[in-house]
Amino acid sequence: MSMKIEGIAASKGIAIARAYLLENSELMIKKRKIKDIDAEINILEKALEKTISDLEEIKNKANRELGEDKSRIFLAHQLVLKDPEFIKMVKDKIKKEHLNAEFAINEVATGFIKEFEKMKDHYFIERATDIYDVTKRVLSNILGRDYLDLRTISGEVIIVAKDLTPSETIQLDKKYIKGFVTDLGGITSHSSILARSMEIPAVVGVKDVFKKVTNNALLILDGNTGEVIVNPSTDVIREYQIKQKKYEQHKVMLRRLIDKPTITRDKHVVKLVANISSPDEVRDVIANGGEGIGLYRSEFLFLGAEKLPTEEEQFMAYKSVLQQMRGKPVVVRTLDIGGDKELSILNLPKELNPFLGFRAIRLTLDKQDIFRVHLRALLRASSYGNLKIMFPMIATLNELRQAKQILIEEKNKLVEEGGEVSDTIEVGMMIEIPSAAILADQFAKEVDFFSIGTNDLIQFMMAADRMNDKVSYLYQPYNPAILRLLDMVIKAAHKEGKWVGMCGEMAKDPIAIPLLLGMGLDDFSMSPSSILSVREQLATLSKAEAAKILDKVLSMATTDEVIKLVKDRFRILDY
Repeated sequence: MSMKIEGIAASKGIAIARAYLLENSELMIKKRKIKDIDAEINILEKALEKTISDLEEIKNKANRELGEDKSRIFLAHQLVLKDPEFIKMVKDKIKKEHLNAEFAINEVATGFIKEFEKMKDHYFIERATDIYDVTKRVLSNILGRDYLDLRTISGEVIIVAKDLTPSETIQLDKKYIKGFVTDLGGITSHSSILARSMEIPAVVGVKDVFKKVTNNALLILDGNTGEVIVNPSTDVIREYQIKQKKYEQHKVMLRRLIDKPTITRDKHVVKLVANISSPDEVRDVIANGGEGIGLYRSEFLFLGAEKLPTEEEQFMAYKSVLQQMRGKPVVVRTLDIGGDKELSILNLPKELNPFLGFRAIRLTLDKQDIFRVHLRALLRASSYGNLKIMFPMIATLNELRQAKQILIEEKNKLVEEGGEVSDTIEVGMMIEIPSAAILADQFAKEVDFFSIGTNDLIQFMMAADRMNDKVSYLYQPYNPAILRLLDMVIKAAHKEGKWVGMCGEMAKDPIAIPLLLGMGLDDFSMSPSSILSVREQLATLSKAEAAKILDKVLSMATTDEVIKLVKDRFRILDY
């Protein structure tokens, strides 16, 4: 019997294939008392060494096929196995309790996993998956068992699993693996990030998926909507085959827009720029017709590193991005460490609510030694392109002024040393805290631009963690309260002659785009793969008409009213 189930749309695309149930047989870990402690320690160390070597091979494959940024996931896995505290706890169990190596490491890892899962925070839950993946590899090596190899699949299937670890995801061959469905996972899980990079359709967070799907059942996976249809009828299969063909044709057709400017129907020009995390991603920006970088997440140079990157290492990364963009604007966000981006080498204390805690500008103003090196690297790179520097998580004018002062001091030092620094660097800030949004008229006097980070701004405004299933309904980008706030921020900036960008998910949202256009948003920043479809949509819109609709929208009371009006008045593509 046909059945439709829903999850989270993690990676776009439509797949039609038979289900391949990935029910990993659990490794049998038996508790044994051992006599020869040195021999058991030797077994552990050899397994750790082999696992680190295996992960190096996977990391290199990821680097070749997906770029350096995505390969850092596996560097982070290696670091788990090099963590002195983790290894000491395992060895202590072997020495003090005379336990076998596999039982000792499984006990320690399980303890960490349980602690992370208790935190009810999506970041820590996803890191628990990473620890599980790494530990399973070590256990397989200790026990002499082959680790699951998805590369042996030789027919077209849709993988159905409780979860896919990063090292499993990287094995997926697009020729045969048409998509995957998982019980666990979220939009920011490593498997979802890799799926998007590999352009494999994926739906995650389908609860109790093994109770709903049997092995070899025919599935339709819609990565655009988050729907999975089990045992579809002939008519439904035909309907989705047509959708699938249209989706693929549409992707090809969009290529004609790569070198075109972004102009609305009534000749209003906006910029479509990209969000990136590493220099490797610039090629995707250029390949998709990006008009600049609206958000370079500089912290990804630090994440997963065994030590803080030097000034020279940072300089080379920023220089590379600026040179590749050939004079197009590049907005670099200064270090946004904290929240869901934990930097283990700083050994920061765990926080009950890290998103509202010691992160971003709060951390860098406190740890000025790190901040000053970071800013010097940016300033040195500035002469190689069109650099704009942006401070994240600004809540007060004092924070902004202090950050700007440190930047000025480092610029003066460099100039005194004879260094070359551009005189045209624009300095801006993220608008992602409600206090900054409400005081935008004052902040606009002291910066060159704003970039609105809607991901955080919306959840802070609505007091709702968007990754929490119980309150996710409150993550409402089209809520009139949010729209009024955005309109107020853009008007405040324009009054002072300053431009405004947006680098949150809302910037590529087909329903939000007409409203943002009506508000006068200058730059829309998004993942490179979204640029062409947004350019296509903007070409169908009139800014004047969008502004008229916005006047009505801002007087509305609910999200549903806003969505209905936008859908009634504008053509929203179902891709």
